Amino acid sequence: MRAKRGNPNRFITQTHSRKEAPLPELPEVETVARGLRERILGKKIRSAKLRSPKHKTENPRNFSSLLTGKTVTDIERRGKHLLVHLSENKTLWCHLGMTGRFVEADSAYKLDKHDHAHFVFAKGKSYTALAFRDVRKFGHLRLVHTDELSTLPEIASLGPEPLTISSQDFVALFSARKRVIKPALLDQHILAGIGNIYADETLHAAGIHPQTRCMDIDKTTLQALHKIIQKTLKKAISSMGTTVDNYSGVNGEPGKFQSYLKVYGREGQPCHKCGAPIIREVIAGRSAHYCEICQSIR
Repeated sequence: MRAKRGNPNRFITQTHSRKEAPLPELPEVETVARGLRERILGKKIRSAKLRSPKHKTENPRNFSSLLTGKTVTDIERRGKHLLVHLSENKTLWCHLGMTGRFVEADSAYKLDKHDHAHFVFAKGKSYTALAFRDVRKFGHLRLVHTDELSTLPEIASLGPEPLTISSQDFVALFSARKRVIKPALLDQHILAGIGNIYADETLHAAGIHPQTRCMDIDKTTLQALHKIIQKTLKKAISSMGTTVDNYSGVNGEPGKFQSYLKVYGREGQPCHKCGAPIIREVIAGRSAHYCEICQSIR
């Protein structure tokens, strides 16, 4: 038995019919990080220009002078955050927000009105130009001291990584919680990197109703969920993420994982397993897609 019986409507706050624009999640941000590594790792910043002072960017007055001359030493992802490590103990922290992305901008590229920052990287005779485009302006750029990253609130508060947490630690993390599983998976303080798309997909694959309390899910099912999360995220990364709205990698190519989606964005369409219509409801303030037959509360 996977979960105890309960009122299936106890956590529903309202029905939801408006499509939400998804934020880039772990696979999308990892895809961007890999694209940046291929293009700028080991290169020196020849120029950095902030084109929109009103954008959410720290150090706006001396943005160029602080970055120019620094060499990119490493690029990593932490949860949904990008960390571009630079020489001289500096790191450019970036959160893509809803629509932020890095776009290759060669000599023939015409800057867009939504390109809020422009960078030129060089190593020998090899040059790479990138623009940071953000239509909705929810993205964020901030230059920080690398050895102070652990104290940066946005990073310090993150939970463990879904791809590296052990099955034992995953079960311990969720088994004693009274919270509902869907919002718990979305809580970056508990587990870093999962958003609506992959929470919906993994819960469906595990046969868990999104309203089920964590403490009501047995150990075996939590272990299965852990394995499904890691398998799904790895497959999404190999597919360069999911493009539902306007996400694309640094190469400008959209992701391909949307062709594998079983429930997310499929409201009213038949479940691939049983044929029942996929339901979309708001649970604890966030939309959830699920099949009430395959994911019934038992």
